[in-house]
Amino acid sequence: MAELKLEKIYKKFDEQSVVEDLSLLIPDGAFTALLGPSGCGKTTTLRMIAGLEQISQGSLALGDTLLATDQYHMPAEERQMSMVFQSYALWPHMTVAENVGYPLKLKKVKGEALKKQVMAALEIVELGPYAQRSPQELSGGQRQRVALARCLVSEPKVVLLDEPLANLDRHLRATMEQTFREFHRRTGATFVYVTHDQAEAMALASQIAVMHKGKLMQ
Repeated sequence: MAELKLEKIYKKFDEQSVVEDLSLLIPDGAFTALLGPSGCGKTTTLRMIAGLEQISQGSLALGDTLLATDQYHMPAEERQMSMVFQSYALWPHMTVAENVGYPLKLKKVKGEALKKQVMAALEIVELGPYAQRSPQELSGGQRQRVALARCLVSEPKVVLLDEPLANLDRHLRATMEQTFREFHRRTGATFVYVTHDQAEAMALASQIAVMHKGKLMQ
């Protein structure tokens, strides 16, 4: 079991507290939404889990593995996590397949093994035929699915999603919600999903953590 455990987490930028006394247990394989208005600390919390921000106080662990305290910080690339951003964060000079395969190249996966894993990830998000296209040729929904495939390809234990539907129209959002549910079911990974949209959180998540002004409310 690899439950994600946040204990009395604080994050300060200069003297300003962005996250205060946050304790949260996210069960292994759960789909958890961090819900709250803009500026409530939910994205900062996600970035601390990912290892993109250091914590000011408290501790963060995945199962028996300590990820961070105020004295220790495991690098992001060692955490067995993948993150999907609101902006997709795709490389414009790479094809869809090259974007998806990038995490594998960093792990020194090559040749046929690389190609096989990339195509398997693209098939899951139904983009196999688009492997050789550039991101600029794709719609917003397709780009988000490429970002999802890139996240999936390295078989992470934890998938972190930062408002991934915010740039999509209403019709596409409904389609992508279904894609996320299916993606979660297939992978069995633990999902942590940041959103300010209550309906979105309720449609997707098995548990919802409501945040306000840096604190966990319920």
